[in-house]
Amino acid sequence: MKLYNSLTRSKDDFIPRFEGKVSMYTCGPTVYHYAHIGNLRSYIMEDVLEKYLRFSGYDVKRVMNITDVGHLSSDGDTGDDKMLKGAKREHKSVMEIADFYTKAFFDDCKKLNIKTPDVVEPATSCIDEFIRVISSLIEKGFAYEAGGNIYFDTSKLDKYYVFNDFTEEDLAVGVREGVEEDGNKRNKADFVLWFTKSKFDDQELKWDSPWGVGYPGWHIECSCISMKNLGEYLDLHCGGIDNAFPHHTNEIAQSEAYLGHEWCNYWFHVHHLNTDGGKMSKSKGEFLTVSLLEEKGYDPLVYRFFCLQSHYRKSLVFSYENLDNAAAAYKKLTAKIASVLDGSGDHDEEAYSSLKKRFTDALDNDLNTALAVTAVYDVLKADTSNAVKLRLIHEFDQVLSLGLIEAAKKSASEGNSEADDIPDEVKALAEQRKAARKDKNFALADEIRDKISALGYTVTETREGTKITKNS
Repeated sequence: MKLYNSLTRSKDDFIPRFEGKVSMYTCGPTVYHYAHIGNLRSYIMEDVLEKYLRFSGYDVKRVMNITDVGHLSSDGDTGDDKMLKGAKREHKSVMEIADFYTKAFFDDCKKLNIKTPDVVEPATSCIDEFIRVISSLIEKGFAYEAGGNIYFDTSKLDKYYVFNDFTEEDLAVGVREGVEEDGNKRNKADFVLWFTKSKFDDQELKWDSPWGVGYPGWHIECSCISMKNLGEYLDLHCGGIDNAFPHHTNEIAQSEAYLGHEWCNYWFHVHHLNTDGGKMSKSKGEFLTVSLLEEKGYDPLVYRFFCLQSHYRKSLVFSYENLDNAAAAYKKLTAKIASVLDGSGDHDEEAYSSLKKRFTDALDNDLNTALAVTAVYDVLKADTSNAVKLRLIHEFDQVLSLGLIEAAKKSASEGNSEADDIPDEVKALAEQRKAARKDKNFALADEIRDKISALGYTVTETREGTKITKNS
């Protein structure tokens, strides 16, 4: 398998450190509000990656954090804690907000067939780990105290900007949206590891520390939660492309300074979901949620299908027109699958292997989900038995998780329900017409079609067979 590695800026062979085992870390949600569908695109693609690694035979341990403290409303370590912002908005405690939106997040994941990671760890459960690692960074000379806060000193690193070739000027105050100057910092790129009461007196969640009562910065939590659950070496770190800088950059800086060696080999970043106006974000008010899509009549799995039709490293433009097109394609696909549900015929191992290879080749090539979906269509078009087709679709959907078999059964059931409403006389005429067409007696077939039409029905031949519909 080859994956695009943001660290090397190239497609690299994916080779985990320990044979057959993959340690995988996913940046989780900040649970101060509902996840919008742009956030969820990243989790969908990470879910496909995890499931394909398992499909390929790897023993995967996946860890995800829940940010319930420390994530400020600016990348520049300024503004309110997002959790405090949510609590003020809804007149609840921070922990009430965290509990509610954590549950809401996993409810959305369930609707989208996103597997819950093996370990889900809230930041508030790891305060001792944060303090221990920060203390070590101070002892090693990588962190300093200023203005009551503890900062990581980026000047002590040989290279800080690991994902892009930034220069110091790129972080000049005002260049990045929302960045305000912090006079405590020795260097513009330095970031906070621990805030004390000297900065945010209205912070609800605070803990004792060697530096005073306070709370952790956002970046330190992912490093510590990963190391706590996955050890000193990490194979694969995932997240949205907007996390590459500064969040993931800071994770690497503090983790490798603490450990004294390289930390994570592969970085997997999912690109934005855009609207016509640009990147979807809560701050811009473009707040489309799974629940809103459901209210508008869309199956959440149609949104998953929509995401899989595009490559994860390409920005994806959302519109209801595009979603409608995905819904129509999903309906047609599952209707075609309904025609092979009987699983009839012999198993052709050669056809099975050849068709499966198209699927694995697609995902081995930097997780090309669009070609993997095309491989499903290839199965349905193939000159092989329904037994082979049904087996392959079942296996492919272990990775794609589009609910294809279930949706096909529903499609078949709805089709049978419609058929039950058709009068026996019309059904008999349709069978006579089918026999006439088989005998190439097209004049008789046309005559029978007209009789059916006079009774208020239309008969057509499709790839799935004869279809009878009532005239509107």
